[in-house]
Amino acid sequence: MAICRSVFLHSPLLHHPPQPQVLSKPTFFSPNYPPKFSKFTKLPLLHQNPKPHNTTISSLGCTSSASSSMESPPEGYRKNVGICLISPSKKIFAASRLDMPNAWQMPQGGIDENEDPKVAVIRELKEETGVSSAEVLAEAPSWLAYDFPPEVREKLKHQWGSDWKGQAQKWFLLKFTGNEEEINLLGDGSEKPEFGKWSWMSPEQIIDLAVDFKKPVYEEVLAVFAPYFQ
Repeated sequence: MAICRSVFLHSPLLHHPPQPQVLSKPTFFSPNYPPKFSKFTKLPLLHQNPKPHNTTISSLGCTSSASSSMESPPEGYRKNVGICLISPSKKIFAASRLDMPNAWQMPQGGIDENEDPKVAVIRELKEETGVSSAEVLAEAPSWLAYDFPPEVREKLKHQWGSDWKGQAQKWFLLKFTGNEEEINLLGDGSEKPEFGKWSWMSPEQIIDLAVDFKKPVYEEVLAVFAPYFQ
């Protein structure tokens, strides 16, 4: 699939999918909202068992003995997985939202009922980016949570049919082992596309381009995974 490219600030080349469908959803993010970061316990990383370099993520789902739920997510928050995908050159994957092009983020997505987070991270990565060639390197042992701004919470309440305070996220670090041609922001076709452009970025760029209410979680996640960026 052909990929167009353009330059954005100091980040690497941006990549455009072939005419993704622009969502009709309203803009959910409010960059001026002051961030609120729920408390969590900072613990050492959970390291995954070594895997062959050229294996696909679909083979990694539940092979690790490390628990995905050392702590329970806070009540009233939607359970979610966060995906920090790094390239062999140790840059981090980020994409701009179709409903707010100036808002860049790492992939994330809701955890289905009774779904293991390690399974959810595999599913969400492929649904949002088309990527199946990746190796799980580590898992953050704590659930990290952020609050929705009031206007975001109200809009999502109508969209989801549930009134969540925010999202509680289980974060995983993965290494991309495929070719960039595999990255497709149309995803695997099972969900509407969410992103319009993608780029490999530094941790500083990831935080700088994130919406304000996600910045504290991003700062903590990138600090926890920092040894892998060296």
